[in-house]
Amino acid sequence: MKCPFCQVDNDKVVDSRSSEDGFVIRRRRQCNGCQRRYTTYERIAEVDIKVVKKNGVRQPFLTDKIRTGLQRACWKRPVSDEQIEAVVLQIQQDVYKNYEREIDSEELGKIVIENLATLDEIAYIRFASVYRSFSDLRDFLDELQPMIESTRKKRAK
Repeated sequence: MKCPFCQVDNDKVVDSRSSEDGFVIRRRRQCNGCQRRYTTYERIAEVDIKVVKKNGVRQPFLTDKIRTGLQRACWKRPVSDEQIEAVVLQIQQDVYKNYEREIDSEELGKIVIENLATLDEIAYIRFASVYRSFSDLRDFLDELQPMIESTRKKRAK
């Protein structure tokens, strides 16, 4: 690897650590030419999974799109960036574990909703209202009813 400072292609690894739940290796390197240190990251090459939209169009599975959707749903909610990243990582793991080449957008939405439901109920409803295309108040009530029943049962105990 070439040094970003002096462009010499001769270095040694000083420290190596696993990060992002083992999906990334962080390496501290020291250039044998100028003796400066720099950090590199080694990641697994992305698996080329496509998301099949309702109209049949295939798009690449992008965790950035998942992250953006979660951030919008969690806007002004007591959810940290670390919690969102953990959900994104869980969704990514689920998709890579269970799908080889393609995933329907509906299936991906279900995975996102299941993970979001455990994070924040309001964010869950926000995301579900867009994902499931709620058209009126009845759709909201149908989605809220199981949550209300679950809360009542918890309070009754």
